[in-house]
Amino acid sequence: MLFCTLQYVLFLSLILAVYWTLPEGRWRVWLLLVASFDFYRRWNEWLAVLIAATTILDWLLALAMQRCHSSRWRRFILVFSLCVNLGLLIAFKYANFLIDSLRDALQHAGAEASLPVLAVILPIGISFYTFEAINYMVDVYRRKIPAERDLGHFMLFILFFPHLVAGPIVRAKDFLPQIKRPKRWHWPRVGLGLWLIVLGTFKKLAIADRMAPFADPIFAEPGVYSALAIAQGAIAFALQVYCDFSGYSDIALGSAYLLGYKLAINFRLPFLAVNMADFWRRWHISLSTWLRDYLFIPLGGSRGSRWRVCRNLLIVMTIGGLWHGATWNCVLWGFAIGVLLVVHKLFADACRGRERVNALLQSPLGTAGRVLFTFASFVMTLIIFRTMSLSDTGVMFARLFSGSAGAAMPMPVAGLYATIATVFFAHLLGAWLVKHPLAVCRFMVRIPPPAIGVATASVLQAALLLGPAVSKSFIYFQF
Repeated sequence: MLFCTLQYVLFLSLILAVYWTLPEGRWRVWLLLVASFDFYRRWNEWLAVLIAATTILDWLLALAMQRCHSSRWRRFILVFSLCVNLGLLIAFKYANFLIDSLRDALQHAGAEASLPVLAVILPIGISFYTFEAINYMVDVYRRKIPAERDLGHFMLFILFFPHLVAGPIVRAKDFLPQIKRPKRWHWPRVGLGLWLIVLGTFKKLAIADRMAPFADPIFAEPGVYSALAIAQGAIAFALQVYCDFSGYSDIALGSAYLLGYKLAINFRLPFLAVNMADFWRRWHISLSTWLRDYLFIPLGGSRGSRWRVCRNLLIVMTIGGLWHGATWNCVLWGFAIGVLLVVHKLFADACRGRERVNALLQSPLGTAGRVLFTFASFVMTLIIFRTMSLSDTGVMFARLFSGSAGAAMPMPVAGLYATIATVFFAHLLGAWLVKHPLAVCRFMVRIPPPAIGVATASVLQAALLLGPAVSKSFIYFQF
């Protein structure tokens, strides 16, 4: 069930009508559980049962871990849970990738290999809820949170339908206390939720889906297009993936707000980042903070020698790339991000104590240059991420940096440039709003509610008019 469809609007409206009619407490929890199971069951019934079964298993293991006083047995329970969760992730998402890689390696070595291809269906969102389960089990093991005694509460933490299939990745310590917290109908929160849903719909339909026709032909046949067309296609994909994923996150947050829950913000104006480290503090925040807390810091984080810190960055971001997809392109993409982070760290270390250099970098012109360089670097990595194979990646980079002639963009580029300007202006406006929250509040309270309603309806109408006849599936559903 896609968010940007009438089916979801009817589904959410029905849930809201029943939810706020029911008395506070267990009835609302079980309504959300039934709704979340039905939400996932519409895609595949058996995989919905599998998610529910593994969730119950983790609930039982966490209770056993908490009651156990032996550190050895607690560690055993944690390892068993990690093996189950990661084992299912590997079986569904990476099994064929590992088989294909082994077959290719044997063939390159001159050996005949006839390995089977497994007929498996990739569960939507498996990477997201696997990381949520791991977060919970590790935090219980570290005694940062107690094991949840209520099965319904724990299942809702994993299965809550707004974040179930594409995040944001929810932390147990943030979500579980919200279930017990009393909830009342609150018009400002409802207004914020509706506005987020409308904004996410606009991002998805009016920008992301309209960027697909610019990006798809370039990446489908990279060898026939000019360097300029390849650059335009790569930028179009950057706008597409950002507005697609941040649009989904906005709708997820808005849906949760309407139900009295608050999810983590997943994006903070990433295209205004001044370096790659800053970019990953703004982009897919729930994943980047998860990788920091459960991989980077356990590996040693920023402690130790410069070489160890660089090694940790490369390991974590390569794993992050593999998390995004079972292809060598995703692995190489993650490694490339790691390299950029290492280069930034080395450059920052070299600039430490150099007052003139730092003053230049902090100047308006220097800041603009850093923002542009960071954006261009990210777009370059997305070529690796989006291409179908490593050979296509090589072709695109070769044509891009050699200035090759070729076919022009098959779509009129005026729409692309208008979209670039729109996203850039929206980022600047968002940055101003963040810096002047009091002025925004004073302005908003003076606007008549009917005017806000008209503006919201206008944005929604624009999204429906500008969007394609058939909306594309969200890109991050495949992860």
